[in-house]
Amino acid sequence: MSQKSGQVFKKTSPNQKLSLYLGKRDFIDHVDTVDPVDGVLLVDPEYLKDRKVYVVLTCAFRYGREDLDVIGLSFRKDIYTEAIQVYPPLPDNKKQLTPLQDKLNKKLKDNCYPFSFEIPTNLPCSVTLQPGPEDHGQACGVDFEVKAFCADNLDEKIHKRNSVRLIIRKVQYAPEERVLPPKAEATRQFLLSDKPLQLEASLGKEMYYHNEPIDITIHISNNTSKVVKKIKLSVDQVTDVVLYQLDKYTKTVASEEPDDTVAPNSNFTKVYRLTPGLANNRKKRGLALDGKLKHEDTNLASTTMLRPELDKEVLGILVSYRFKVKLIVSRGGILGDLTSSEMAVEIPFYLMHPKPSHMVSSASAEDIVIEEFNRQKIDGEVDDDEEEKLATGGEN
Repeated sequence: MSQKSGQVFKKTSPNQKLSLYLGKRDFIDHVDTVDPVDGVLLVDPEYLKDRKVYVVLTCAFRYGREDLDVIGLSFRKDIYTEAIQVYPPLPDNKKQLTPLQDKLNKKLKDNCYPFSFEIPTNLPCSVTLQPGPEDHGQACGVDFEVKAFCADNLDEKIHKRNSVRLIIRKVQYAPEERVLPPKAEATRQFLLSDKPLQLEASLGKEMYYHNEPIDITIHISNNTSKVVKKIKLSVDQVTDVVLYQLDKYTKTVASEEPDDTVAPNSNFTKVYRLTPGLANNRKKRGLALDGKLKHEDTNLASTTMLRPELDKEVLGILVSYRFKVKLIVSRGGILGDLTSSEMAVEIPFYLMHPKPSHMVSSASAEDIVIEEFNRQKIDGEVDDDEEEKLATGGEN
């Protein structure tokens, strides 16, 4: 989720008449505020004639198989939409240029029109549910899109040839608050045993970053005549789909079954380590991922951070994580497996991106140079998902 300093993203409509420029594609949700979406649109006024040009920001939720849409069962819902008329510019939309817009205006010269959106704080972050090998079409999840098009009015049908869209992401970073390390305890009293079996598990901290190893300390006081014959460790991702219907999915993203056992009337303490990540879970259907951008890798979805007053249903998909420790207990001997039982504890924790040490700044107008990418064509038209980039460097 990193970006080179001065990098700017560009998309051009198939007919080459509209070009959309954004300084970044990841916009940070700080819980109380969200980074504004600012950019510029380059237009060809001779092509437009008397038509207008709009830029629209949309947050949409898609859930269910896309092929069901054709029979009238639409699983797409626009959670939020805001439209701005950029051409001809309206006096009410005139705002002071951001540093990015000012530099792009100097670079692109004429027919360049700025726009900016304020993303509401009550909207969900970008989430994609990982499709299975047999799935086709758009993935389920929550996504944000900036779209520009020319039309006589907003109600007119949008044509692909004179429109351009760019998927962006709304992301959260780990807060800096420090809390006590989380832990969980459980006690199990068995028949004919004077003393119980006690399990205590603790994490080093509550907040972990993506692909960071997680150490868990396990202490077992086995004051019974039974044998703890197996310890099972797992990190689970819990995904709540709270829009349309209440679905909950639990996916194990890391697990281990060590060979350790705990004899009767003994104590046991050990530190184990698991590293949850996408690398070992790429074929797991329905796994929640941070919103995916085309041609770029992603990671497991970050924990959903909520303000207390938010309506959860508006958020579409909620993601949380927990570390689970399970003990398999038996009496030992020949019949031990026939009389085994279980006890377990769960410790919730946060999995997020570290907060950047500094914000990425745009390059000066003189440093921005267009780097053209080969654009694929489908049936004679440019693939709408192909993108071009502006990068820092010397003039060509």
